[in-house]
Amino acid sequence: MKTTIILPAVLSAALTFSAGICLAAQPDSSGNKAGKEDQTGKISEYFNETLSNGFGGGFMSRKSIKSSDVEKVRAEIWELWKKANASFDEEKLPELRPLDWDAKGNWHIPAVLEPDAEMSYYWGSKGEMPEGGYRTFIYLHGSGNRENEWRNGLILSANFDDSPSAYLVPRIPNTGSYYRWWQKGKQYVWEKFLRQAMLTGKTDPDRIFFIGISEGAYGSQRLASFYADYLAGAGPIAGGEPLKNAPVENCANLAFSFRTGTEDKTFYRDILTGYTKDAFDKFAADCPEYYVHNVELVQGADHHTVGYFETTPWLRDHVRNPYPRFVNWENFEMDGLKRRGFHNIRVLGEPASLEGRRRHYVMEINDNEIEMQVGDVEYKTIQTDPVYGIEMKFEKTETPAVEGRFIIYLSDELVNLDKKVTVRVNGRTVYRGVPKRRLENVVNSCALFYDPHRLYTAAVEVDLSR
Repeated sequence: MKTTIILPAVLSAALTFSAGICLAAQPDSSGNKAGKEDQTGKISEYFNETLSNGFGGGFMSRKSIKSSDVEKVRAEIWELWKKANASFDEEKLPELRPLDWDAKGNWHIPAVLEPDAEMSYYWGSKGEMPEGGYRTFIYLHGSGNRENEWRNGLILSANFDDSPSAYLVPRIPNTGSYYRWWQKGKQYVWEKFLRQAMLTGKTDPDRIFFIGISEGAYGSQRLASFYADYLAGAGPIAGGEPLKNAPVENCANLAFSFRTGTEDKTFYRDILTGYTKDAFDKFAADCPEYYVHNVELVQGADHHTVGYFETTPWLRDHVRNPYPRFVNWENFEMDGLKRRGFHNIRVLGEPASLEGRRRHYVMEINDNEIEMQVGDVEYKTIQTDPVYGIEMKFEKTETPAVEGRFIIYLSDELVNLDKKVTVRVNGRTVYRGVPKRRLENVVNSCALFYDPHRLYTAAVEVDLSR
């Protein structure tokens, strides 16, 4: 099983930064005080390396952070991250302008991910920007003629009732029998967009949505499950993925809208949408505050009459909670790639024995008690369609994991870091103590998630084999 994760790989560039007040001088190995510029220089170098070569998780600093300085340190680290990104030689997201035919940009996808691929897109806004930035929709078009689909996507996006909002409306880079919105070349683009959009100050980090129609519905359903920790919501229309490709578990903390017609029977879209509804209903019954959804089989509607304008008005007021105390994550592979982290969990290593199965993490935080179940999931297909060979329905078995390492990132939003925290995994206490607020955790979580609302100050490392 491949465990590579795609992060931007571009040429590094030099960067300087005037040190802030909180990255204070600290003793070096000889007992002398290292200057503020030395500390910030190391962080800047690490951020440059991350952007050039991918996340390595290797920044180390034992410097502690006072509780009163947390927000100042977060602000300074985020400023360093912004400066590192600004100095990089890469294609940038253009300045946000009103959404129209001239609001265009273009990104090239590395040939190793998809040969001869460039993604053109519209990037524009509707209405006056709110104080916290625009709610932002990524709209994925269908599989018809890509120029027509792209043009229609802009027209639809301009007319959806969700202003004030911003829209990324991409054109799929290539067409053919097997080009999809969720493949690794496109993952490169989504991660670049999320990273750059959060730096602008014009995208609200807690109000980002994937939506799409037809082929875009398949894409937005998969991407919603894969990138759920970044999203406030998702809205596929006229699609239907087998749930092995888009585990509902992962969508615990977003709002999920899905509309397919009862007469939309090609590729069993109606049946597969029904299976998705059943799964969401079940999870919502067990965890009603987490699985917010509106999955509807529209009576009498077909692929073209299901209605496109109901989705974003339902989604628009949902806001992501960046610090959920319940996380449900099946770390599935998408075009050979897996995530290295999700919400506040960072994977350090998955064992070779996991081949053919998936690692499943469930975390619940109550006060300063953290209960986790970590298991290995195996799928068994119990329904295959006789025409296309689509695997449609599955049974899952899960066994407790006994190998592998991961980090639980923590912050004052999740627990009281001035008191003891207890972590139990699969019924066994693996940690009890007062986690230290440290600079290295803020830096590493910033490099991993590039999310201004997920700059964690503390961490607990778990080794399941111990």
